[in-house]
Amino acid sequence: MKRAAAVVLVAVVAVLLAGAAEAHEVRPGFLELRETSPETYSVLWKHPAGGEVQISLAPVFPKDCSFRTTDRQQMTPGAVIVRGTLRCPGGIGGKTIVIAGLEATITDVLIRLHNADGRLESHLVRPTSPSATLGGTTSTGQRVLAYLQLGVQHILLGVDHLLFVLGLLLIVQDRWMLLKTITSFTVAHSITLAIATLGYASAPLPPLTAAIALSILFLGPEIVRVWRGETSFTIRHPWVVAFAFGLLHGFGFASGLTSMGLPQPEIPLALLLFNVGVEIGQLFFVLLILALERAFRVLEIRWPRAVELFPGYAVGSLGAYWTIQRTLMLLGGPR
Repeated sequence: MKRAAAVVLVAVVAVLLAGAAEAHEVRPGFLELRETSPETYSVLWKHPAGGEVQISLAPVFPKDCSFRTTDRQQMTPGAVIVRGTLRCPGGIGGKTIVIAGLEATITDVLIRLHNADGRLESHLVRPTSPSATLGGTTSTGQRVLAYLQLGVQHILLGVDHLLFVLGLLLIVQDRWMLLKTITSFTVAHSITLAIATLGYASAPLPPLTAAIALSILFLGPEIVRVWRGETSFTIRHPWVVAFAFGLLHGFGFASGLTSMGLPQPEIPLALLLFNVGVEIGQLFFVLLILALERAFRVLEIRWPRAVELFPGYAVGSLGAYWTIQRTLMLLGGPR
C-alpha cells in the first residue's frame, strides 16, 4: 500500500491546522523581571511581531504594582521590545502576572524573575493557563523541561515544517534511504539553528518564511513523479535536497529562541534543549506516519484513489498557496 494512504489522516489534520497557522504566531514571548532594589524591578518584555499576522499580547501586572515604560518601543527582526520599571510594594513574591491575549494564540510566554539575592525563577505560561504566580525558585530540571517543551511545541505547531517532512515521506519509499534523508534534514537544521541562535548569522523573517513555503512547493511535483514511476535527482538523492532545505528550516526553528532575548549564559543550554525538543517532536511525527502505514497494511485497508492522492496534493497546494501569500507580503502587496 502506498504511503500516501497511510498518511491521509495526518494530511487532513495538517490542512485543518493550516488555517490556525495563518491566524496565529508560534514563536514564544519573553518577560524578564530583574530586581534592582527592594520592591523595584527592571522589566524587559519581548513579544513576536512581523510574522504572517500581528498578535496582541501584553503583561498585566498586579493592581498594587505600578509600571512605567518609555514611549518608544524597540523593533527587532521578528519581535517588539518594551523596557520599563516596575514597583511593587512588598515585592512581587506571591503575586500573579497575567499575559493578556495569550488565550487567543497557540504560543507560549516564558516569564523569568531574577531576584537580588541570586534566586532565579522561571514560568512557562500557555494559552490554557495564561498567568503565573511568582515566589520561590526554579530548579534546573524545571528550566530543562521548559526548553524541551518549547522545542516540541515549535515543531508540532509548525505546520509548514511538518508538511515538508510529510513530503519527504511521500517521496522516499526505502526505509534505509528514509533514515538517511531524515538524518540529513536533522543535521542541516541543527547547524543553522545553532548558528542563528548563537548570533553568527541571521535570516530576515519575511524572505525566510517565503523560502520555506517554496521548499514545500518544490516537493509537490516530485511526489507526482513518484506516482508516475519517473525519477529525478530529488527522488534518487532525497537526502541532498533534505539537507539543502534543512538549512533554511533551521533558521525558521531559530526564531523560536532568538525572539526571546535570553541571557547570554543560558543560550547554550537553551539551544541544546530546544533542539532536542524539536527532534523529539519530529521523531514523533515520523513514527506516527510509519505506524499508520503499518496499521493500514496489516488491516488491509483499501483507500479510494482520490484519498491516496490527497496527501500529495495537500503538500503541493499548500506549498503553492503559502509561497504566493508570503511572496506578496514580502513585496508589500495585499494579504
